[in-house]
Amino acid sequence: MNKEKIQNILVGFIAGIISGLFGAGGGLILVPFMTIIQKEDEVIARATTIMCIFFMVLTSSFFYYNQNLIDWNISIKCAIGGIIGGVIGSKALISLNKSILKILFVIFLVYASLRMII
Repeated sequence: MNKEKIQNILVGFIAGIISGLFGAGGGLILVPFMTIIQKEDEVIARATTIMCIFFMVLTSSFFYYNQNLIDWNISIKCAIGGIIGGVIGSKALISLNKSILKILFVIFLVYASLRMII
């Protein structure tokens, strides 16, 4: 196996642990990894990250379901909003200027970090 494949698997492993443990965070690792380390295009990195997260979420959900830890009432309502937001967000991703996308991502990271600290 070449270095890049091992690197991708390792970063995916770390993102999967964080995603499963905290319920979020896979994208916070994968997007910077793909854009900074692998020099991937911003839009492709984000779209690829969503696909990676899809499989992480399926895997984690299976284990949470088996332990009866899912509140289906909340899940279904959030899923409806998530589907609508996903459509809007993916269309915005394609049409937004890459500089604006980077600024929005940094603002989101700073906001999320401050919320976790406070």
